[in-house]
Amino acid sequence: MSNLILPIVALIVVGVLFFPQIRNNVAWRATVTPLASIIGSGFLVVAPILGHLLGTRAVLGMLLIVILAYAIGAVIRFNIRHAEPRLEKGDLAPGALWTERLANMALSLAYVISVAFYLRLLSAFALRGIGLGDGTAADLLTTLILAFIGIVGWWRGLDALERLEEYSVSVKLAVIAAVLLGLAVFDWQQGFDLSQAPGGETDTWGVMRLLAGLLLVVQGFETSRYLGSAYDAELRVLTMRWAQWLSGGIYVVFVLLATPLLGFIEGSHVDETAVIDLAAHAAWILGPMLVLAAIMSQFSAAVADTVGAGGLVEEESRHRVIDRHAYPLVAALAIALVWSANLFEIISLASRAFALYYLLQTLLAWQISGRVAGCVGWRCRTALGVVGLLLAFVVIFGKAVG
Repeated sequence: MSNLILPIVALIVVGVLFFPQIRNNVAWRATVTPLASIIGSGFLVVAPILGHLLGTRAVLGMLLIVILAYAIGAVIRFNIRHAEPRLEKGDLAPGALWTERLANMALSLAYVISVAFYLRLLSAFALRGIGLGDGTAADLLTTLILAFIGIVGWWRGLDALERLEEYSVSVKLAVIAAVLLGLAVFDWQQGFDLSQAPGGETDTWGVMRLLAGLLLVVQGFETSRYLGSAYDAELRVLTMRWAQWLSGGIYVVFVLLATPLLGFIEGSHVDETAVIDLAAHAAWILGPMLVLAAIMSQFSAAVADTVGAGGLVEEESRHRVIDRHAYPLVAALAIALVWSANLFEIISLASRAFALYYLLQTLLAWQISGRVAGCVGWRCRTALGVVGLLLAFVVIFGKAVG
């Protein structure tokens, strides 16, 4: 029965999300970009990885990651409100200006690598069924998709890219809704039996390093910081919160519902296909549906990071280069990376580049906090210091899941 009902549920959800009242809502469109980036490839691997690390406590690890990500998001929102206006007016102190420039350099590197990585995974999923998931065929498909994104972005601009992103996010959210329902029904029927769940790792230091690397699973909310050409600051702050609340809830609930099924993962090696095998034990239809979600998540996350990179180039060039002219450049650099490097070796560099960006943004917030009303006391700076120390740990010791 679940195999029949779950696709119907997904179709209903995607139909609702395609309503013009939702699709044309400005706030929803501003939410889609960070949401697409946050729920990327990490959604596929987070439950098996956390199950392997923490066993039945996997949901607690996910909750900690979500809370830390929300704290970092608060730093980015602080900078949207207070650093951006000073940057536009040329009112940032030299030290703070250099911090912003270094942060943008780190983010530029991370975006290019992540766009190439997301789409290379998309190609692997799309071609795996016919035995061409690795090698030249996947590189060619990745190149075609990157060229398509670059051309559409240059030709039609941010609105067109957001539309592509919106459709893929809507399909992905519909599949996720069906997956959560399928897992919930299975858990209820089985009495939420945890007897088959793994026990977890005993190496505390190793677990801490991998949890630090998993912070990048919920990366993506910072894209709101670079949509200033399309949305005002308060709307970006509000919709970034919405994206983090929705994605955080999805991640926590998904890991919780997946915990009784973690024992079905064979072997100690965890990859993107592990969650597909896991979900198929609840209902076989969830396997193909998750493959569809995987393709949609990679595409939407890649588009989101391309949009973010375009906004970053526009901001750094003081609007001498508009975002739509930057999209082909991002696509070209990602294409060069696809053909010249092993993405699974350099993804750890991208992970640390994102963490370094967040660390530098925290330093920027700390540098300007003394001039911001309501952030002159020790509590504000102490909070920023704690976030900065946690991010320094990620940069130095974090072990990427890629």
